[in-house]
Amino acid sequence: MLEASEDVEIVGEATTGREAVAAIKRSQPDIVFLDIRMPGLDGFGVLDAVGDDAPYIVFVTADDQHAIRAFEVGAVDYLLKPFTADRFAQVLERARERRMSATPSAGTREYLKRVLLLREGRAVFLAVDRIDRIEADRNYLHFYSGGERHRLRATMASIVGRLDPSQFLRINRSTLVRLDAVRSMVEWSHGDYKVVMNDGTELMWSRRFRGAAEREFGV
Repeated sequence: MLEASEDVEIVGEATTGREAVAAIKRSQPDIVFLDIRMPGLDGFGVLDAVGDDAPYIVFVTADDQHAIRAFEVGAVDYLLKPFTADRFAQVLERARERRMSATPSAGTREYLKRVLLLREGRAVFLAVDRIDRIEADRNYLHFYSGGERHRLRATMASIVGRLDPSQFLRINRSTLVRLDAVRSMVEWSHGDYKVVMNDGTELMWSRRFRGAAEREFGV
């Protein structure tokens, strides 16, 4: 059901409570759909272990006796198995609304100014304003800057919210571009646009992500 939601990126899965703790700390997701009964460590134990780093939690369980406790510990919602696709969609939308209402305004958020990357066995600090584009490839991000490419083990979801949206634009599920590195945007087909970078690279700006940009920039 999450895979069917176009604006959702799945950054991890876990089969035990301890795996869930490690995945949450590693990926820092916005929302976690969490079972209560799991091997080794239950859902409440996961929340205790994650502590202040806990994201918004939706408990998904066949046991309704823990509902009150779930909300006491800060769960966004509670999905009781079995549930329908409509019920799931309602829960996901509420989680989105809670996340958006808690997101700091652009004027108060501190965005990344440089990124620490490893290249050929040495560390490199890459200034954000030198990044031309970022492309995701499974568990890695490729940073393109002035004809060079750097690789970082991370997901798109882990960095997209840490870059200033007035400088960077997500044009599709796997690509972020720095606006000043864009030469032109040309209408293509079915609402998609072709993006031409200053270095000549051609990329696709999908209709779905263009709609989000229209809301952001008011065009």
